[in-house]
Amino acid sequence: MGRVLSLVGWWVLNLAVLYAVCDGSREKVVHRNAYATMMYMGTPRDYEFYIATRVMLRSLGELKVDADLVVIASMDVPLRWVRALEEEDGAKVMRVENIKNPYSGQSDFDWRFKLTLNKLYAWKLVKYDRVVMLDADNLFLQKTDELFQCGQFCAVFINPCIFHTGLFVLQPSLEVFNDMIHELEVRRSNPDGADQGFIGSYYPDLLDRPMFHPPSNGTKLDGTFRLPLGYQMDASYYYLKLRWSVPCGPNSVITFPGAPWLKPWYWWSWPVLPLGIEWHKQRLQTLGYGAEMPLVFIEAIFYLGIIAMARLARPNLSKLCYRQVEKNIMLIQASFKLLAIWSILAAYIVPFFLIPHTIHPLIGWSLYLLGAFSLSCIVINAFLLPMVPVLVPWLGILGSLLVMAYPMYPDGVVRGLCVFGYAFCCSPIVWVSLLKIMSSLQVSLEREAFLPRLGENASPAGFNKLY
Repeated sequence: MGRVLSLVGWWVLNLAVLYAVCDGSREKVVHRNAYATMMYMGTPRDYEFYIATRVMLRSLGELKVDADLVVIASMDVPLRWVRALEEEDGAKVMRVENIKNPYSGQSDFDWRFKLTLNKLYAWKLVKYDRVVMLDADNLFLQKTDELFQCGQFCAVFINPCIFHTGLFVLQPSLEVFNDMIHELEVRRSNPDGADQGFIGSYYPDLLDRPMFHPPSNGTKLDGTFRLPLGYQMDASYYYLKLRWSVPCGPNSVITFPGAPWLKPWYWWSWPVLPLGIEWHKQRLQTLGYGAEMPLVFIEAIFYLGIIAMARLARPNLSKLCYRQVEKNIMLIQASFKLLAIWSILAAYIVPFFLIPHTIHPLIGWSLYLLGAFSLSCIVINAFLLPMVPVLVPWLGILGSLLVMAYPMYPDGVVRGLCVFGYAFCCSPIVWVSLLKIMSSLQVSLEREAFLPRLGENASPAGFNKLY
């Protein structure tokens, strides 16, 4: 009996220890450093940057960085977005008022950057020793916690003479923040009116500072430093045979600072910029596409329904209108031809704007091709056009995607030449298909498939009718 009691006591003691360990593990770890980014409202691309921010935060979480994740969000960011960032992505959200931009009256000011000065709030995160401030278009290949050993300000020179503010390290300081606000009030020189120009003018001597090399003993440095290029690898470097391996410093972070409508999260940016697929790999592994898929399924069913209806019910336009005045025939025929051409163009343009912008490129392009094909079927049946000429652009787009997505090009120059050669070879085919379409329309009009003679109908003289 005593042995049984001792065994029970031993199990109770172990369970108590295990509970204490688990309870301790649930306590929040206090971090002395942070990765921070910002969000604000007021552009047509607010949702896209919201998704990009979440993917970046999730990717940092997957790397198990030893730092807090902070989002500096303006007061007008929707509460449901704030809750998602906090509860699902594990971020700490700092709500702020927008900093008024005093440079908005400059002649060359870009309104996309009106609120980017909110980035200065990073200097108010004084509970942290160091902060790595990030734009949403960064893609992390590996953990970069060694950046927290850098000094009071550190940044990468993507441009040989101008450092990039898409990623920089800072030591938070209310004194520096207040001084920056004062410099805004006195309108310190700012070439672009955005955060890039202002912070660049605030640290004008960074180019002359030494390169950052993290101390092996983990101590933090003092002063300002240039960061190695590997912490901000411009996507264009990939095409210079570097393949994410620049010769200076660790190759840790990819950035996409190019044309705003070719950011990696837009489905059409691949394969125009094939590197966008790397960003979507990150999203697939982290956030996923659950928000966009219901709309994708609805559109796909809608397009399949259009194809089925076009096959089952060919429109009969043989009695489209009556005519009496012969001098109007040429005008009517020209109008029909113009309408047919615009309908073909609409069949290829309309689906592009209906697809969710941040869907995976393979899904986006597949849905686009399905939509263009379905709307082309309507045009073919409505205007009694031959199928192959109308679908030549469809086949050309599919071929161009395959040419651009081919993975074995040695560099970007060869890829560009191949794309140009493909376009050069396809242009005569597109021209011939256009002539074929116009010829088919002319034949139909001459045979009066659309415009029967007035004498064949009992309409009153001078009466024009559309139905």
